[in-house]
Amino acid sequence: MTSKLEQRESPQANGAVVPGECLASPEPSEFLGPEGPGVEVVVLESRANAKGVREEDALLENGSQSNESDDTSTERGPEPASPLKETSFSIGLQVLFPFLLAGFGTVAAGMVLDIVQHWDVFKYVTEVFILVPALLGLKGNLEMTLASRLSTAANIGQMDTPKELWKMITGNMALIQVQATVVGFLASIAAVVFGWIPDGHFSLAHAVLLCASSVATAFIASLVLGMIMIGVIIGSRRMGINPDNVATPIAASLGDLITLALLSGISWGLYKELESKAYVNPLVCAFFISLLPIWVIIAKRNSATREVLYSGWEPVIIAMAISSVGGLILDRTVSDPNFAGMAVFTPVINGVGGNLVAVQASRISTYLHMSGVPGDSPGTAPRKCPSPCSTFFSPDVNSRSARVLFLLVVPGHLVFLYTIHSMQGGHTTLTLIFIVFYMTAALLQVLILLYIADWMVHWMWGRHLDPDNFSIPYLTALGDLIGTGLLALSFHVLWLIGDRDSDVGD
Repeated sequence: MTSKLEQRESPQANGAVVPGECLASPEPSEFLGPEGPGVEVVVLESRANAKGVREEDALLENGSQSNESDDTSTERGPEPASPLKETSFSIGLQVLFPFLLAGFGTVAAGMVLDIVQHWDVFKYVTEVFILVPALLGLKGNLEMTLASRLSTAANIGQMDTPKELWKMITGNMALIQVQATVVGFLASIAAVVFGWIPDGHFSLAHAVLLCASSVATAFIASLVLGMIMIGVIIGSRRMGINPDNVATPIAASLGDLITLALLSGISWGLYKELESKAYVNPLVCAFFISLLPIWVIIAKRNSATREVLYSGWEPVIIAMAISSVGGLILDRTVSDPNFAGMAVFTPVINGVGGNLVAVQASRISTYLHMSGVPGDSPGTAPRKCPSPCSTFFSPDVNSRSARVLFLLVVPGHLVFLYTIHSMQGGHTTLTLIFIVFYMTAALLQVLILLYIADWMVHWMWGRHLDPDNFSIPYLTALGDLIGTGLLALSFHVLWLIGDRDSDVGD
């Protein structure tokens, strides 16, 4: 007597019920029954992962793997096309163009900051400088996290049908508006506190100005960049490009420039209204905060974003605080006329470091998601700190991508420095000693960030935390802090050793 026991599962992905699959792996076994041996049972092993799709570990070095399915339900969209085996060349080729695009975006942001630092609002309300890394860091807190989350969803087939796509878009757009408004408000409070503690001076009018500028900038920038991110990920998937390689750099390419331009323009306009129309600033704050309940309701009703709405606050708030410390360093450095030239380079070094580590974190997160859910596969998710050799010199694909990303630092920054020099930006001449100090700071920053990313993503996975939602905010905020700190240190050392040829103090 032969019988087949079929098991069907309907796992949940981010709270949403997804049709499951039964993946056949026949394993005959004999056992003694009442009538003796000879009863054979074929057990079909269910290997559907928690996303309800085929387990396709496309990022493994031996290529993509797929399992057969007997589910022919018409409700499921077309099976997601698995990315091909990725070599160092293919990774570098896919990352290069978005990386350069992102870098030129940070160069443009640096040029804007170099100009606006002389505006009245930056001169008389210097706390605006503290807002700069915090708000520019929103691309890491929100847009890059959104890009990583949607890239993973696209790679595992959660955006293949129009219904799933619309659900992901509406829920995630509402979610980032909630996060942007709250983080913008908290960033303004941090700027007020960090500005008040050293000086001992508090101005209510300036505090309201900072709040209105920060909230309005965060809201508008996140709305625009979120829509761009969705278009990039959908387009990348249809063109057969891994969204993990292109989405986060493109988010950063326009993120810095748009955010800084909005912050400068909005703060300048509101500063002009302080004397004649003091009520404008409180009204701007009240308007954007009053929209919060609408976005909360939309995000709460969407099962794909409900969990993040409740649990995703810790990383973005802590990341905002870390970036604000970097903003305090920037404020104290560029306020000194001897180091005014640092302003043009700060968005560049911070942006490049954040872009590269976000790509790596997004790739590792997708790699882990294809093997199960957070907390699964403890053998591939070590809790201990990895050695630098395993991070950069092991044969696995994540180590290969780390090497590729690290090797992009020097040629990328040389291109960006030459662009700044040719556009006569900043107050610093590119001497050999300046380039050496700058490159040392940039290499050290990316080296530290890639190592921390390798440890942090696996550590979070082992603690049942989704790295797509938790890792990138911390990493990009650390990039802002480390980059700003190392750049400020380089400028101080150059000044102390008397590099007159670089005109650091002009």
